[in-house]
Amino acid sequence: MGCPKNSVDSEYLTGSLIAQGHEIINELQDNELADIAIINTCGFIQDAVKENIDAILDLEELKLTGRIKKIIVAGCLVNRYESELRKELQTIDLFARSEEWAKVLNFLNPKLNEQNCERSKIALNKNFWTRYLKISEGCNTLCSYCAIPSIRGRLRSVPLEKIISEAKVLCSAGAKELCLVGQDLTVYGSDFNNGTDLKMLISELQKEIPDDTWIRLFYLHPNRVNEKFIDFVMNCEKVLNYLDVPIQHIDSEILTSMNRACDSAHIEGIFKYVRKCDELFTLRTTIMTGFPGETNEKFQKVIDFLEEIQFDFAGTFAFSPEEGTKAAKFKNKVPKKIADFRASKLSEIQSEISHERSQLFLNRELKILIEEIDLESSEVWGRSYRDAPEIDGITCISGNNIKNLKQGDFVKAKILDCEEKDLFANLI
Repeated sequence: MGCPKNSVDSEYLTGSLIAQGHEIINELQDNELADIAIINTCGFIQDAVKENIDAILDLEELKLTGRIKKIIVAGCLVNRYESELRKELQTIDLFARSEEWAKVLNFLNPKLNEQNCERSKIALNKNFWTRYLKISEGCNTLCSYCAIPSIRGRLRSVPLEKIISEAKVLCSAGAKELCLVGQDLTVYGSDFNNGTDLKMLISELQKEIPDDTWIRLFYLHPNRVNEKFIDFVMNCEKVLNYLDVPIQHIDSEILTSMNRACDSAHIEGIFKYVRKCDELFTLRTTIMTGFPGETNEKFQKVIDFLEEIQFDFAGTFAFSPEEGTKAAKFKNKVPKKIADFRASKLSEIQSEISHERSQLFLNRELKILIEEIDLESSEVWGRSYRDAPEIDGITCISGNNIKNLKQGDFVKAKILDCEEKDLFANLI
């Protein structure tokens, strides 16, 4: 459950389980049985908590009917609510916190030596061509609305050599796209106090991975994105012209209350610089509505900013007062109905902007990474540099020669039509 960072954890666990001789099945077919069900949970916001609890209850039902024998609940939900979960879910056989995979493996095999726990990653959903590469865990930023530091702890960067080694293994296994993830990529290496940083990591990665490999960057705090960093990205041959920079808001007072340590002038400056340098550079952001103190005037600033910058993609969501965060106790709360309405309004505005951005690619040629092939309809689906996996759009390609293609191939296609996010093209 949850984010790509959680998917990486699940890949490590899956690799360890298979290395210890366990057989993994993704779903129970009719009348099929399983010894153990493992759920790697998310506990980021209350909507996610509810979704995860519902999934656990579904597993309990399977246990009651005898289709599974034991249940293991692991991950962020346990980090955040372990004592409560133990009281309320007494049929669960094991609770394990994030990355406590040795605990899971030892539960399954008490004679297992912890040092023998494999760290190889197994791709989920058999998607070997796009892999997530987690470069850090935890966060030191301490945004007032965010529970991540209390769930995942403070920043812990993965040693550069280890990341490079893992990247090479993933590429040798067929990866054509490496998506760098962490709570905030821009602070990578700052806990080492030896000069290691994100630029150094990217430079080393570029040297060590095959030429025809994409590097995609996720989750960059705007306070540490500047013109020099943007120039660096644009001059990196393997780094895609795609940045995911969650701004959350644009009003300076709201940003201060969020403890984002970033004023509106800086945020406006970096995005305007990108648009000045390259009109087709892809920008994704995230915006929160209904944060305490958000007036109609402050919300209008967000609308104006969206329309000015023309983000390719933007995720919008209403403020959730998370237990244990400072913002949960703030006054001047915005009613949930208003927060939800504002989120919907932003989503509608962004839909139009995304469509306008997609139209810029009509009659252009794009490099596409193939993901699905349908020989009956003579169509293939894939993604260009502007589309993150499972988040943004896809490109549908038609042509006479698709029978010679396979998943993970790069092809060129000419864009003929578009929708809000999706493109339609002919194979070149």
